[in-house]
Amino acid sequence: MAHGYDFVIVGGGSAGSVLASRLSEDPDARVLLIEAGPRDWHPLYKVPAGFAKMTKGIGSWGWSTVPQRHMKDRVFRFTQARVLGGGSTVNAQIYTRGNALDYHEWRQMGCTGWGYDDVLPYFRKSEDNDSFDDRYHGRGGPLGVSRPAAPLPICEAYFEAAAKLGIPRNDDMAGARQDGVGYYQLTQRNVRRSSASIAFLDPARKRPNLTIRTGAEVLRVVVEHGRATGVELAGEGVVRAEAELILSSGAIGTPRLLQLSGIGPADHLRAVGVPVVFDQPGVGSDLQDHLDLFVVAECTGPHTYDRYARPLWSVLAGLRYLLTRSGPVASSLFETGGFWYADPDARSPDIQLHLGLGSGIEAGVAALKDGGVTLNSAYLRPRSRGTVRLASGDPAAAPLIDPNYWADPHDRDMAIRGLKLAQEIMRQDPLKPYVMAERLPGPEVRTEAEYFDYACAHAKTDHHPAGTCRMGADEGAVVDPELRFRGIDRLRVVDNSIMPRLVSANTNATAMMIAEKAADMIRASSCEADPC
Repeated sequence: MAHGYDFVIVGGGSAGSVLASRLSEDPDARVLLIEAGPRDWHPLYKVPAGFAKMTKGIGSWGWSTVPQRHMKDRVFRFTQARVLGGGSTVNAQIYTRGNALDYHEWRQMGCTGWGYDDVLPYFRKSEDNDSFDDRYHGRGGPLGVSRPAAPLPICEAYFEAAAKLGIPRNDDMAGARQDGVGYYQLTQRNVRRSSASIAFLDPARKRPNLTIRTGAEVLRVVVEHGRATGVELAGEGVVRAEAELILSSGAIGTPRLLQLSGIGPADHLRAVGVPVVFDQPGVGSDLQDHLDLFVVAECTGPHTYDRYARPLWSVLAGLRYLLTRSGPVASSLFETGGFWYADPDARSPDIQLHLGLGSGIEAGVAALKDGGVTLNSAYLRPRSRGTVRLASGDPAAAPLIDPNYWADPHDRDMAIRGLKLAQEIMRQDPLKPYVMAERLPGPEVRTEAEYFDYACAHAKTDHHPAGTCRMGADEGAVVDPELRFRGIDRLRVVDNSIMPRLVSANTNATAMMIAEKAADMIRASSCEADPC
């Protein structure tokens, strides 16, 4: 293996895959992409319904949170992808971007160049949208974005139920407005998952200037005289980055690697026996995540996809998909949802809904014996902030992930309001032909204390961690608006850890946008150093 590259990218997830593809478009740029997990060979990584298996362990690091002290010390399974393509390989393929006002807030916080009008062209650049080609959406990009291929009649009944509460239908929740319910667009093409690996890396694999390494563990970032010069690979030694080293390991993986390298809060590093290379308290701080509460109802008949979890039905579903590209395997199972308000005075929707076409789809969610339907709700703008820290200096040890859920009581209040909204939707007349009875939380949950107990027992993460290498113009920010690490030269962070505030939606499309924009910034920086 050659030990010299212009750009070394650590982390082959959504952002890293996009960045490797874009930087290697320049034939003179030698690019190395390093991913700890395997290549995305497994068939479940290709089909839409494979998501149902992902939160239960496939393609995951297997990490959990520390006990959440504001939620009765509950420990949450915290799925983080360990496979090429990262979250885009294992997620429910929901294509949302957050609200335009999220990015306006980024700009107001000092992140020049990150307002909505600044980032919208990069969302559009990635897209190959099968439904829209307008100011908000593009065609011809690498990423397939499609309408759902396998909706069920209960989805239309859900829209009608929401309308009874004044919630409008919205056919493009990633367009001019976010408010309303509708079918999500999905990162799919031809009823197959369009992950960052499939969409961006597969077409780039034959480029002689791009090297993709899977199953390669990075032990530390190498810093010499205040400059990042490469990384140390387990069993292989140092690989040098002659232009830039770029960390794209996500909001958990990136701060973890930095701290293992002695870059982070000095007191913490000393406490776990890691020699301090650079004291930066912001590394691993400001962790933000969406916490999900849900309603599970029993259905009056086979109105969802639950029966296909049984072995014989599962085989039939697989055959149907192979022959017709339809049926339950063609469904992401969470392709219906919407955005609405817990706080009626909020500046934009603060609750996101996902209608799950079954029960027990995700890890930690109860399955009903005779079939059911799930309606998830998540409060989108949490005030609570957590941390990612090291348990020890051993690279094999799992990190200490502390989202610090509900440290701010406001988050708890808004989340429970969102759960009550989901209950109200499920109780409306248009859903009565499909819904027999609510089973969770159930009629016995009435008081605020009972709702709190229910949430502590059943809540789950929406898998949207962000903020742990915060971007900003202030001295406390980890990276500047060009995503350059403050205090160490030739080191950049390109993933969801740079978000100053978590966006009000699923985060995968934003990770890709960040990488698209970063590629342009890196190219511009390279031209300044060596005129193009």
